[in-house]
Amino acid sequence: MAETVVQTDHERGAAPAPPPRRRRGRRTVLVASALVVVAAVAVVGALGLGGGGAEAGPSAPPRSGSTVPVTRTTLTERTTVDGQLGYGTEIPLPVKATGTVTWLPAEGTTVEHGGTLLRVDDRPVVLLYGTLPMYRELGLTAGTQQGTRQETGTEGDTQDSGEQGRADETSGAPDPSGSPTPGGAGAGGTGGTLRGMDVLQFESDLAALGYTGFTVDEEFTDLTARAVKRWQKSLGLPRTGTVGIGDVVYSAGKVRIGHASVRLGSPATDDVLTYTGTSRKVVVNASAAEDSWAVRGAAVTIGLPDGKSVKGEVASVGKSATAPEGEGGEGGSAAPTVPVTITVKDQKSVGRLESAPVTVEYVGRERADVLTVPVAALVALAEGGHGLETADGRFVAVKTGLFADGRVEVSGSAVREGMNVRIPE
Repeated sequence: MAETVVQTDHERGAAPAPPPRRRRGRRTVLVASALVVVAAVAVVGALGLGGGGAEAGPSAPPRSGSTVPVTRTTLTERTTVDGQLGYGTEIPLPVKATGTVTWLPAEGTTVEHGGTLLRVDDRPVVLLYGTLPMYRELGLTAGTQQGTRQETGTEGDTQDSGEQGRADETSGAPDPSGSPTPGGAGAGGTGGTLRGMDVLQFESDLAALGYTGFTVDEEFTDLTARAVKRWQKSLGLPRTGTVGIGDVVYSAGKVRIGHASVRLGSPATDDVLTYTGTSRKVVVNASAAEDSWAVRGAAVTIGLPDGKSVKGEVASVGKSATAPEGEGGEGGSAAPTVPVTITVKDQKSVGRLESAPVTVEYVGRERADVLTVPVAALVALAEGGHGLETADGRFVAVKTGLFADGRVEVSGSAVREGMNVRIPE
């Protein structure tokens, strides 16, 4: 039946229907032609050859990415170096007391004005403030002592005057307390009175501690001796009115105790204790060849281990350069460094840290009021040097200056503030 129907149609001369596959092939050709046209337009647009000069909108960015303006600003070069937070270098205390060490403070203890640094033969060695070291015994000379002992004092400061007592004073023999009585010449006295800048320094300390009743000057008088006796009484010492060379130690201010070089029961030595200041600071071993930034008073930024930053100031710079030990490699030598000490005014900003590695950022070079662009905007020119690509595709040569903070200083006859330049992809 199916064959008959087909033959009958053929015999009638009816045109056969076009094959379905041929229609699909024609549609495929049309689609491919459309894609070629779109691709050609896209290529022309990317090459910047078409578009009739129309500006591209936000949905159609320029071929080389974004443009940025040339800006005028101040460029600052910043460099970061490693440092160490702490209390500074430990210094031996100039202890002159002789005898057996009977008490030592704990490491890290803060000792203030009038406080006890240690005890030798169970006698306190007291901290006073000053710059002159204790180099002699302070007390009344022989002539002054005789006159004083004949006077009537207060608060138990007087002693009965007798022939034996005056003989002991005149000869310079020890008094009953065991402290030697200074003779006129041996104590540096002139005309029976001990004088000097060390006397002025000691009297200033004594008055600051609240023991007054004398004139603060360069003369150690009987009134000074009476104040000394009251001070000695408060310390539990025999009231001799004389200050021994080992009784006090001077420093510029309060101190933080470092480590002890002896144990209890050992003889006292010059380096029995070390100390530092009580303020935390940072020490940087700066390259001697690149230490121009290290100028007293220069501001720096200190980076702490917790990521916070605090302000610091250069306080001192070492005058001797040394090479770090164990560095430099075989056949070489390490670069010499100088120690740079940086103080932190706001000690609370450091928190509880007492010792830690930190970073120090300082300002190197600075260029004010210069034209700048992002470093990424620079292009290498075929003829050499650097240039910038303008928004319309031109290239202009520029001279580069300082690089800092991801920007670079540029100059040239064709560069002006506000002009837009491309950042190459």
